[in-house]
Amino acid sequence: MNAIRRYFSGYNEPGGIKELLILSLPMIISTACDGVMTFTDRLFLARVGSEQMNAALGGGVAMQMLTFFFIGLTGYSTALVAQYFGAGEKQNTTKSAFQAVLITLLAWPLIMLSKPVLSMYFEMARIPASQLGYQNDYLNILIWGSVFSLLRHTLGCYFTGIGKTKIVMTATVLAMIINVILDYILIFGKLGFEPMGVKGAALATISGSFLATLLLFIVYLNKTNQVEFSVLKSFRFNWPIMKKLIVFGSPAGFELFLNFIAFSIMISIFHSKGDVAATATTIMFNWDMVSYIPLLGLEIAVTSLVGRYMGARKPEIAQHAALSAIKIGIFYSLIVLILFVFIPEALVRVFHPAQPSQIFEDAVPIAVNMIKIAALYVLAESMLVAFVGALRGAGDTFFTMIVSVAAHWTFVPVIYLSLYVFSFSVELSWFLLVVFFLIFGVVLGLRFKSGKWKKIKVINN
Repeated sequence: MNAIRRYFSGYNEPGGIKELLILSLPMIISTACDGVMTFTDRLFLARVGSEQMNAALGGGVAMQMLTFFFIGLTGYSTALVAQYFGAGEKQNTTKSAFQAVLITLLAWPLIMLSKPVLSMYFEMARIPASQLGYQNDYLNILIWGSVFSLLRHTLGCYFTGIGKTKIVMTATVLAMIINVILDYILIFGKLGFEPMGVKGAALATISGSFLATLLLFIVYLNKTNQVEFSVLKSFRFNWPIMKKLIVFGSPAGFELFLNFIAFSIMISIFHSKGDVAATATTIMFNWDMVSYIPLLGLEIAVTSLVGRYMGARKPEIAQHAALSAIKIGIFYSLIVLILFVFIPEALVRVFHPAQPSQIFEDAVPIAVNMIKIAALYVLAESMLVAFVGALRGAGDTFFTMIVSVAAHWTFVPVIYLSLYVFSFSVELSWFLLVVFFLIFGVVLGLRFKSGKWKKIKVINN
C-alpha cells in the first residue's frame, strides 16, 4: 500500500500525474485514432491479400520517411508555442504557428518531386514483385495528399502547445471515422464502387486528413481565438521566431528523417527474406504501432507541459512532469506486456486473410515469437517517450538527435549482419534489435538525469 502511495505521490501537484493526464488523455485518444486508421487500412488489406497489406506498410514507411523531416521541424512548434504560452506571450504563440504553416506549404512541392527516387529505391531494395506494384500505387496517392496531413499536424501542434488538446482529439476522431468508412467502401468495393484495394486505402486516408484539417482551421480562425491570441496579426513572416523554429526544430526534423530512413531500410531487410518473413514482420510491427501510438500521445503532452514550465522558468516542475510521464508509461506498458506475452497468437490471427494462405500460416509462429519479444520493447519505449519529450520540450534537441540517429543507424548493420552474415532467425535478429534499443534508452536516461537540459533558454522572457 505504501509503495502505491509513493508511486502516485505528487498526483495533484503542478507537473503531477493529474495535470499530465488532463493534457495527455486527449492526445492519447488522438494518436490512438491515428493508429486505428493505419491499423484498419492494413487489417482490411489483409483480407484482400498479404501482398497488399505488406505494400501498405512499406509504402507507409516510405511516406513517413519523406515527411518526417518537416514533421519534426514543424513539430517543434509545440514546444515553442508552449514556452511562449507559459511566459504569457500569447501573441507569439500564433506567430510561431504561422511560421510552421509556411514551412509546411514550402515542403509539399519538394515531397512531390521525390516520387521517382522512391520508385527506384523500391526496385533496388529487392521488394517482392508481388508487392512492388501495390506499394508504388499506395505511395503515389499519399504523396499528392500529403499537404493535408502536414497541415493537420502543424495546426495540431499549436493547439497542443496552448493546452487545448481536446480540439486536436475532435479533429482526429473525425478523420478516423471518415477513414474507416471510406476504407470499407473503397477497399472492398461497396455502394457501387469498384474494389480498389491499396488505392482505396490511400484515398480514404487523404479524405480523413482533409476534413480534420478543415475543422482545425475553422477553430483556429474563430473569433474567440482571434481576439485572445491575435491570430490575424500573426499572418506574416517573422524571422526571429522562424530562426528559433529552425535552430531548435531542425535537429528534431533530421532525427525523424534519418531514423525513418534507417527504419525503412530495416523493414526492407526483413521483407527481403521472403513473403513469410515479410508477413510476420508486418504483423508484429502493426501491433507494435498500435501499442506505441498512445505513448506517442504521452510524449507530445509531456513536451507541451515541460515547454510550458520551462517558459515560465520553473524547471523543477518541468522535471516533475517528466517523472509523472514515466509512471504513466510504465503502468500502460505493463498492460501491453500482459497481452503480448499471454495471447500473442490471437493477436496474430486478427490479420488472417479471407482466403486460406500457406504464407500466413507459416508466418504465424514467427510473428508470435516476435510479439512476445516486443513486450520488452514497449516497456523501454514507455520510458523513452518521457525522456525524449522532456528533452525536446526544454530545447535539448541536438543531443537527442545525435544519440537517436547514432542508435538507429547502428540497428541497420546489426539486422543485416544477423540475417545475412550470421544467418540468425528473424526472431533472434529482432531480439538483438531490442537489446540495442535498451542501450539507447539508458543513454537518454543519463542525459535527463544530468539536468543539463534545465539550463537551455529557447525564449528570452
